[in-house]
Amino acid sequence: MVGDSWTHKIARVCILPLVRTPVTPNHLTSARLVTGVLACGLFASGSREMEIWGGWLWLLSAFLDRADGELARVSGKITPGGHRFDYFCDATVTSLFFVGIGIGLRTTELGWWSAVLGVLAGGGVLIAEILAERIDQELKDTGEKAYAGFAGFDFDDVLYLFAPVVWLGWHYGFLIGASLGAPAFALLTYSRYRVTQTT
Repeated sequence: MVGDSWTHKIARVCILPLVRTPVTPNHLTSARLVTGVLACGLFASGSREMEIWGGWLWLLSAFLDRADGELARVSGKITPGGHRFDYFCDATVTSLFFVGIGIGLRTTELGWWSAVLGVLAGGGVLIAEILAERIDQELKDTGEKAYAGFAGFDFDDVLYLFAPVVWLGWHYGFLIGASLGAPAFALLTYSRYRVTQTT
């Protein structure tokens, strides 16, 4: 079953020329991982110019995250291994975003405490992603997800907003909020996971 969010639909059109080529979903997933990690590295530099480039790479990485799944579905190349690789890349890149901006903000009044906040936020996101994946696996027969989208947007479409947050210089406050919010979100996801285990 193909996704029906706006970003899924756009990605579906973009990958159609690749369906009958040697390009596989794992190729796109690998590109998603590389561009995502590079983006986080540029955010960690603390350079304004590098942050701009990092934002563009981040958006490309987020789109490739949609494209790999669409290519797998449309071409009939869905595999358990491909899903695990995609999941690993998603969790890694999203967590590293917070670590990257935390290191990049080390020249602010936070000093290297910004890196600590980045690790807290990234760790919270990582735990939440792991638990959400387990919930999705528990609910896969029902068609439900740990966190559903709305109005044609998936829950994780919020990742597209991370680049503008950096471009606008809002990542200082975003990091502080995420260092508190991400661990809290992980606890919320854990409570939802516990519910799935008792029903």
